[in-house]
Amino acid sequence: MLQPARKLASVNAQIQSGLASAERVFNIIDVKPNITDPDRPVKLKEFKHQIRFDNVSFQYENSDQPSLVNINVEIPRGSTLALVGSSGAGKSTFADLVPRFYDVSNGCIYIDGVDIREIEIEKLRSFMGIVSQDTILFNDTVSNNICYGKPDTNIEKIRLAADAANSMEFIENLPRGFDTIIGEKGVKLSGGQLQRIALARALIRNPEILILDEATSSLDSESEKNIQEALNKISSKKTLIVIAHRLSTILKADQIYVINNGKVVEEGSYDSLIKHTGFFKKMIEQQTFISN
Repeated sequence: MLQPARKLASVNAQIQSGLASAERVFNIIDVKPNITDPDRPVKLKEFKHQIRFDNVSFQYENSDQPSLVNINVEIPRGSTLALVGSSGAGKSTFADLVPRFYDVSNGCIYIDGVDIREIEIEKLRSFMGIVSQDTILFNDTVSNNICYGKPDTNIEKIRLAADAANSMEFIENLPRGFDTIIGEKGVKLSGGQLQRIALARALIRNPEILILDEATSSLDSESEKNIQEALNKISSKKTLIVIAHRLSTILKADQIYVINNGKVVEEGSYDSLIKHTGFFKKMIEQQTFISN
């Protein structure tokens, strides 16, 4: 009886620790979001023409400096926009404003001429798929990870999304194919395989706008090649906003915007930018955003 009795002494400490953790969790859950639906939302059925940043500026709360200043960008439907720049230049902030993770401080972002603040958040984000650098996967099957957020998807659509993400070859070589458990955070898969699963998850919703936030930055050359091949498959059908880390990602971009200290300092195609001395050419030469 002595051993159980000794353990009882630690029960209260465990309970108090659990209560403190639960309090922090519920405090976060109870926070009311600043981003809300408009009272009279505009009904935008589909994305047809372009995304336009009109003199957009943004500053985070408790920050002394703006992250973006007077951004004017137009992204035609079906085109690929690449954003390049050093760390902290404002590239991820640019991408986060499109799905309204934050609201602009000044200016407007329009989709087909409609201010995104006038569109229901759920509808706005239904146009978009996002693949970030840090992929979050669950201790579940490959198929359930791909259709996460859309659990009623049949296996045929899951296979189509996997094929579009250039994932079928490695999935079919797994012990149980799409029914293979991949472990917590996908520990049983390589980095490149994780990113292709994340890309398939984004594509299964058939988004018209695909946002890639340095999705290939931490991958080896072979894995990055597989991701790039997948992007080449879909680039003609989707509007891509790519935060670029590697040269191969931006070579075929229709537009490249170089961001420095929150401002667009250069814009154009790869061929036009590389011809004159500027931020872009300097970055190429110094290899500050290219990883071989």
